[in-house]
Amino acid sequence: MTDENELILLTGATGYVGGRLLSRLESSGRPLRCMVRRPENLRPRIADSTEAVRGDVLDRDSLEGVCDDVHTAYYLIHSMGTGSDFEEDDRRGAQNFAQVAKKAGVKRIIYLGGLGQDEDQLSKHLRSRQEVGKILIESGAQVVEFRASIVIGSGSLSFELVRSLVRKLPIMLWPKWVSSKASPIAIQDVLAYLTEILEHPIGDNKVYEIGGPDQISYGGLMKEYARQRGLRRIGIPVPFLSPWLSSLWLGFVTPVYARIGRKLVASLKNATVVRDDAALRDFSIRPCGVSEAVARAIEKENRELVESRWSDALSSSGREQRWGGVVFRNRLLDSRTRQVSVPPEQAFVPIQRIGGKTGYYFGNWLWKLRGFMDLLVGGIGIRRGRRHSVKINVGDTIDWWRVEAFEPNRRLRLAAEMRVPGRAWLEFEVSEQNDGGSTIRQTAEFDPIGLFGLLYWYGVWPLHQFVFAGMLRRIARAAESGPSGNVTREGSTSNADDEVLNSP
Repeated sequence: MTDENELILLTGATGYVGGRLLSRLESSGRPLRCMVRRPENLRPRIADSTEAVRGDVLDRDSLEGVCDDVHTAYYLIHSMGTGSDFEEDDRRGAQNFAQVAKKAGVKRIIYLGGLGQDEDQLSKHLRSRQEVGKILIESGAQVVEFRASIVIGSGSLSFELVRSLVRKLPIMLWPKWVSSKASPIAIQDVLAYLTEILEHPIGDNKVYEIGGPDQISYGGLMKEYARQRGLRRIGIPVPFLSPWLSSLWLGFVTPVYARIGRKLVASLKNATVVRDDAALRDFSIRPCGVSEAVARAIEKENRELVESRWSDALSSSGREQRWGGVVFRNRLLDSRTRQVSVPPEQAFVPIQRIGGKTGYYFGNWLWKLRGFMDLLVGGIGIRRGRRHSVKINVGDTIDWWRVEAFEPNRRLRLAAEMRVPGRAWLEFEVSEQNDGGSTIRQTAEFDPIGLFGLLYWYGVWPLHQFVFAGMLRRIARAAESGPSGNVTREGSTSNADDEVLNSP
């Protein structure tokens, strides 16, 4: 077993499962190291005793030293949110990690994969998840692979899909994949397996199929969610809707954008049910049924703050975040300011609420149109929402943005994960004035790639003048209308004109 003084490595700590496992490992008092691509995003969320190190499994050199002195490593990484070569990325990442773990003498690797039988002609996604488990064995460490189907929990990809479809569509067309059987499992039970394994002695490699006692389809889950929410919903079985069309449909009505949707729907052709009861024999855990799992998820959903969400991981951006070899020399700016007669802590309130259900204060239909266009080209749109209506942490997702910097009552910097020919940011800064009022500066920043990037910026520049000016004006009005930042109330605004700067 893993001694309480032996170091544990957690990869995928910013993901849905990893983010929740992190707090449980910290509460156990075990020495913990987290490997993430951007440690600065994680450090505000972890205990002082937890170490955060930089590492990317697709960059072999970045892994040097990551596994040093590690006894047990959790491998909670997959590339489903990236491009079409996700199988190759998963393969290469697992190989790199296995090599480093072998060199460092890691004793055990715990991996969370996916259910499915080889004879069922597995989808690319499920085939890749199981291949990773086999590759990790090359490390020489004991590999314990937990294979799960649908994970039910507030903020999980599967639960968000079910919740969004049921709440938005009173009548749904159900293609064949909606009827594929699965063995759903509550997130709490997944975490219980992942932690109890630490009490087991090191031995042979193991594959455990984990799931709840019920075999049910996505259609059944939708019916159960509707029942518990008191909603009447009608499902009409149809023989058509290909995975591609289904994924596009999902992208329009749920937070699951088209790229993830295609891979998810393709994997739903396979039955993912538990056939081996070894987990029930070897562990003390007795997973709850679907009804209880959904009830727990709804109870958590009713709270504003979700502990972790499927979109928290950087891979949820839907594309690779690598810009190696590209030199960005001239950043294009649209920067403007507005004076308000309230202190910074009040001026910052509407800024801190931006996105999600609050929206963007001005021209929301244009933001939604832009999100729709992003979905059409395989982007993420603006449907990811935000973790909490007020609270913000570095690394959080806000619609198609990711929080890159946050200083309470002073600064919010958002990096765009929409599809644009370059890199884009939206930043708000609040500074105090001598008269006790504040200045709000709003800056849109763009780093173009080539001629197309320049054409894109100057093509949308006239629209920016309309949208960004209106947004800042409404934010100023919301700030002066009171601490709630309610933009529907008419409040006095400063007579100062907007200061506008547009420069390369």
